[in-house]
Amino acid sequence: MFPEFEIVRRQRPITIAVESTSPSRPAANAAIEAACAGPVTLTFTSGEDVLTGVFDGRRVSLAVTTGARRTSHASRRHGRTGRGVERFALTLTGTMLTALTQEGGEWVARARVDLSELGIEPRDESWLARLSTGHEGAAENVRTGAFGQLGLRDIRVVTYADGSPFLDDDGSVLLTATSAGPGFFPTAHTSVWALDPATYDMVHRGALYFRRDGLVYGDHATHLVRDGDEWLVTTSTWGGFKAPDKTDPSKPWSPVGVAIARSRADLTRGEHVLDAAPLALPTDGVASVGVWDPHLVRHDGEWLVGYVSARKYFDFHPMLATGPSLDALSLRAARTDRTATEGTTLVPLGGTVVVGASDGRDNPRRVRARYPIFDLDLNEVAELRSEYVTNLPWPTLIPLGEEWLHVAFDGTPHGGRLPGYGTHGEVVLSRSTRGRSD
Repeated sequence: MFPEFEIVRRQRPITIAVESTSPSRPAANAAIEAACAGPVTLTFTSGEDVLTGVFDGRRVSLAVTTGARRTSHASRRHGRTGRGVERFALTLTGTMLTALTQEGGEWVARARVDLSELGIEPRDESWLARLSTGHEGAAENVRTGAFGQLGLRDIRVVTYADGSPFLDDDGSVLLTATSAGPGFFPTAHTSVWALDPATYDMVHRGALYFRRDGLVYGDHATHLVRDGDEWLVTTSTWGGFKAPDKTDPSKPWSPVGVAIARSRADLTRGEHVLDAAPLALPTDGVASVGVWDPHLVRHDGEWLVGYVSARKYFDFHPMLATGPSLDALSLRAARTDRTATEGTTLVPLGGTVVVGASDGRDNPRRVRARYPIFDLDLNEVAELRSEYVTNLPWPTLIPLGEEWLHVAFDGTPHGGRLPGYGTHGEVVLSRSTRGRSD
């Protein structure tokens, strides 16, 4: 069904501060970084809230002032730097304030604090609109803007509604990706990239944020679809996710769902904050505490929607819904024999549509570390023969004439030990070793 693939390029674009192209549109994150020949202080200010990162030449700490209250935050284990600090940065991603140093070309998180625990809501649009930056001390070559990424994952091709790739005027393939933040999923956001299919170089084009429930979120695992004269954007609400507390089930938690936004603006460039509403994806007859990884194709006059459903966090499997419109979907198939399969991807092929997915290593032994290909009833019909790297790489496939390009990602972290899980991954590109086969 598909030819065999071999890896042709690995890359990891890492950027702390990205210059904002839409200063009037508050994003859900911010960053300031500077070269430092000595002690330096970097600051975010919004109203009475002052967020400060301090590098005294050897150690890093944070201070948060809100009204008359001031708190200090430092890591005993990770706060001391090595010699030769090149740059110092302060980032705001979701509710997480993080200070990082660059040493030997590598960024390392040295201190962080969750502002929501201090009574500050940085995802509030009015709070974001008042945000300003400042610096003191030996700061040189200062850069400010939105936060970029420590890695990329959950990569999808920007498509037309029929599933074909939406190409830029120069032939570049447009992609959406999850830009990894310095921590778990609520620190990430959706970014837009252009991929040169000949050189495999990737160029950052913009970012998408989502306004829902009165706040602005960096939701991700997003599919951007051109439908007629508008864009459809479906995303997973990881920006507001809070996992259940296994030690105290009575504590409040927030599940992951799927949201949808529509726009006539050019979402392939610049920063955009989109009004998003819940997209109801059916889970009839299966135990489900959350859904994510939406992917859309319109085929034979009906919408097909691939997604993932979780029995619990984190035990999940692929699903497929269909319907005449996105607000009238019914469940067509569920592959409940999997326990760690995601990245559900719809691929037009030979007049029909097949469904790719990623079988993670936490699945039953017979279906681990592989890319299954299903039909529209989620019967397995083939396996994608491409290297299965670490974590849960997706089967993102791009037709290139008589060949295919597979864009995946791995679980390699960046940023040191303090952020924990969520700073992955590296982009892994593979090309078919022979022509396409239907």
